[in-house]
Amino acid sequence: MTQSVLLQTALCLPAPDVEALIQGRMIAAMPRNFINPGQQFALYPANVSINLLALEQYYHSGFLPLAQTVFAKLSSETVLIKAWARCEGCTMHVPESFEALSQLTVWTKEALQQGLEQRPHLFQAYVRVYLLAEPLEMRVQTQSRQFIPLPNSLAVSDANPVLNDRIFAIRKHQLETRQPPLHPELENLQSAIASLSITNSAVQALDWDIKVFLGWTTEKLIQQTNPDLAWINDIAALGNRSQEQDDGKSNYQAGTDFEIIVRKSLEFLGFTIDYFHKGGAGGVDVFCSKPYPLVGECKAGKTIPNTTAVQLLNLGTLRLKSQELFKQATKLIIGSGEPTTQLKDAATIQGMAIINPETLEQLVKLQHNYRGSVDLFKLKEHLKPGHCDEEVEKYIQQVVTGIKLRSHVVQLVKKHQENTGDKNVEVATLYGAYCYSNPPQTLSREQMHEILIELSSPLTGYLGRMKGSDWKSDRFYFLRDLPLVGR
Repeated sequence: MTQSVLLQTALCLPAPDVEALIQGRMIAAMPRNFINPGQQFALYPANVSINLLALEQYYHSGFLPLAQTVFAKLSSETVLIKAWARCEGCTMHVPESFEALSQLTVWTKEALQQGLEQRPHLFQAYVRVYLLAEPLEMRVQTQSRQFIPLPNSLAVSDANPVLNDRIFAIRKHQLETRQPPLHPELENLQSAIASLSITNSAVQALDWDIKVFLGWTTEKLIQQTNPDLAWINDIAALGNRSQEQDDGKSNYQAGTDFEIIVRKSLEFLGFTIDYFHKGGAGGVDVFCSKPYPLVGECKAGKTIPNTTAVQLLNLGTLRLKSQELFKQATKLIIGSGEPTTQLKDAATIQGMAIINPETLEQLVKLQHNYRGSVDLFKLKEHLKPGHCDEEVEKYIQQVVTGIKLRSHVVQLVKKHQENTGDKNVEVATLYGAYCYSNPPQTLSREQMHEILIELSSPLTGYLGRMKGSDWKSDRFYFLRDLPLVGR
């Protein structure tokens, strides 16, 4: 249940520190003075000099590019407040703790030492951060104070925490006990690809996976704060669109819009689009070069013309300039409505699969909800000549069934640990519990072990694994939920 809070003040922190808190990279802040636990405040990203150190000396090299970008974007007139926070504890640090503290934050050891030289005491506040529904714009404040008043009282809620309760508790305990980072190599990898993720959707997906695995964010927050994925809900609508439905929009423009979103959809699924063969008059609508060649024709509107199969055959052969390549390529027609008997017969003879925009939208939503779940080679097996929506739907259901099974196994490990207090659980115990858990399907012990290994992979990270002398003595423990979304 969400709670509403009324804020009167904002805590001033260096702008890069605020960004690190919003991104979940750390849960610590360095206030000038002690902050009372339970105190609530907005986070004001201040354009302040970082003590007496150069930026390169103050922040870790992996965070430095982001810090530089944040400072470069700051305005001299207004500032955007994007989050608020609650203090969950405040402690005073001594130099002996700086090495460990630096490993768990974006600050260097030199920055911490410099802070202690400038102040009588160095405080660290544990802050639980929540995103605002809408950013608050206010004029830049020139006062050099720890807290500044907001122009008006700000009503906020705790509906969008950067970290959920469990992850925040783990991170706080890690800081309190000075435990070193569990996966420094992954943190370095995330830092290395952070700038690339801005323009590359595939890299962005990996960036998200790493952040979720490291406990820097959650799947729920990614879905709530990523408006760039709103286009997913428009795939079927654009495919069904016609001139009659859009005043002032020509059929040509409606078709072009659909071509664009189809290419975007296939790229999101993992295909590599060859934009040299981009559509337009006399061109192939879609050509994918990897992981296997796929050539496609897109038809927006209420029906698919009977000549579509012939058109794809002629244009594909002509524009790809290789009969052998066209012969090897998967051939796909995407359009609305029930294909005529003539079109289905022609597509079957020419080895062309026909699917509706709704089916493509289902595939993309599945990939969005469970990144990497769509295996393009297995999908290819279901792109059979003729009208194949039912075949692709069958594949989608197979994927969903597999996800439900894995979600069941994750919950099994979680509940067993909660009920018994065991830190980790051996395969035999889990298999016994599985058999009495109303399982979605029957598994052998070996099959269950394979699923446990899959779920404990560093790139999935739903479970952790303590390797035994053989597979039967492997032990597993819960890390994060595998929620069921939609369907």
